[in-house]
Amino acid sequence: MSDSVASSAVPAGASPLLRVENLRIQFGGKAVVHGVDFHLNAGEKLALVGESGSGKTVTALSLLRLLEAAQLQGRALFRGENLLEVSAQRLRQVRGGEIAVVFQEPMTALNPLMTIGQQIAEVVQLKQGQGRAAAWQTAIELLTQTGIPEPARRAKHYPHQLSGGQRQRAMIAVALANRPALLIADEPTTALDVGLRQQILDLLADLQRQTGMAILLITHDLNMVRRFADRVAVMELGRIVEQGSVAQVFGQPQHAYTQRLLASRPQRDVRAASAADAEAARVVAQGLAVQYPVSLPGLKGWFRKGAFAAVQQLSFRLPRAQTLAIVGESGSGKTTLAQAVLGLLDCQGQLQIDGQPWQQPASRNSSHNRALRRKIQVVFQDPFSALSPRLSIEAIVAEGLQVHAPQLGRAERRQRVERILRDVGLTEAQFPGLLERYPHEFSGGQRQRIAIARALILEPDVLVLDEPTSALDATIQQQILRLLQRLQRERELAYLLITHDVDVVRAMAHEVLVMKDGQAVEYGPIEQVLEQPQAAYTQALVRAAAPLAA
Repeated sequence: MSDSVASSAVPAGASPLLRVENLRIQFGGKAVVHGVDFHLNAGEKLALVGESGSGKTVTALSLLRLLEAAQLQGRALFRGENLLEVSAQRLRQVRGGEIAVVFQEPMTALNPLMTIGQQIAEVVQLKQGQGRAAAWQTAIELLTQTGIPEPARRAKHYPHQLSGGQRQRAMIAVALANRPALLIADEPTTALDVGLRQQILDLLADLQRQTGMAILLITHDLNMVRRFADRVAVMELGRIVEQGSVAQVFGQPQHAYTQRLLASRPQRDVRAASAADAEAARVVAQGLAVQYPVSLPGLKGWFRKGAFAAVQQLSFRLPRAQTLAIVGESGSGKTTLAQAVLGLLDCQGQLQIDGQPWQQPASRNSSHNRALRRKIQVVFQDPFSALSPRLSIEAIVAEGLQVHAPQLGRAERRQRVERILRDVGLTEAQFPGLLERYPHEFSGGQRQRIAIARALILEPDVLVLDEPTSALDATIQQQILRLLQRLQRERELAYLLITHDVDVVRAMAHEVLVMKDGQAVEYGPIEQVLEQPQAAYTQALVRAAAPLAA
């Protein structure tokens, strides 16, 4: 055991708010957490870090006994009371009252059938016994505290009517409704762009100072830990292998696993741009614009529609074997641009794929558009939701061939599927019965490899990569980026990379286009845009993503 693990002792004279001793968790007789020990003092921020499957979330949720099928052993002493043994009635008092949780994805954690204000007021009524009017007023005050603009109006909105950052703020407001002593934040910023991520961290830190609550942060984002936490505990395969102050663990990591995590920053390994590649443009946009119809207020809305400009007058070129990164915060127009390039949205201006324009409207499934779709494919952010759970791996990867190469027989289709899966690092030797398996039988990184194989089976010239690694932890992210870099070199693929991760941009991009409110605020070679940004907005993005010194 390292010295850092042994450093979990509580300072002399201090009484920890939470002390976890020899916590063991089993599912169906299989142990997943093995004798975990850590403590958390009042007003302290502790980060529990590790890769997917390390046991972070299971450990945190077990404190409130939210894992119905789990067998728990050990002690979780909260204010001296063992939460693993208290009655169900006492546990209901603790849940949401003294200990609250902010989950990773607010869209699934919030009730889609209730307004934000109703959900906050419900907690206040149940836990504090306030009347309906008083609880509603408290809900508005909490939304104000979390920085949501126009809180009285937003309180009447449903979750789908809010942006990602606003939904996360609303989730925090629900969690803070009863001023908990401990807030468990489970990957609270994973789905947010870098600007919103920093806003949420600043909000949590500010609320912690105001209320004095302790925060247990569950994350795989090491840069976030540097910026936010006081102490850190590193988990690997259900064990805490190292813990101590952030400066100590990040500055002088003792355990090999911690050292590997800290070294897992994306590395640049791309083919240098050449004049020949620049001449072979895969995607060309000139004055590209996308508008959505919107209702006009008042009587005039009965007779005509207004227009919302989601993308305005964008021009760019994507050469062969190069990567153009589209960077910007949520709502900047990145995804709308990607959908237009994929031929899924009608657009104005000029847009050509390999010298050919999309036939408008984009929804028309003409032979011309179908031929273009073979040249440009997409890899989505979350492979678990992008892959059908009802189809086998063979059916998922071969699906495009049935549309674009119907002349192929079953045997030849299978050969192509096996070949492309080998190219992305998945073989029958590694995974017996690979083609007959289903997506849930694979890890997140393996599912993303399957998604990449599905896109490559048609031998496209362009891949649209929509946040291809944001749902993955650091080491798996590095593996997928290396795979994409190798495939680009071997196949001369052009990548349109949609991302908010500046580290991924540094590793992959040749050029960068920065978007804000549907417009390009900066566009040029990566060295120019990231190292010498001219626009204040770009400077803020780069500054927010910069790692702090350990």
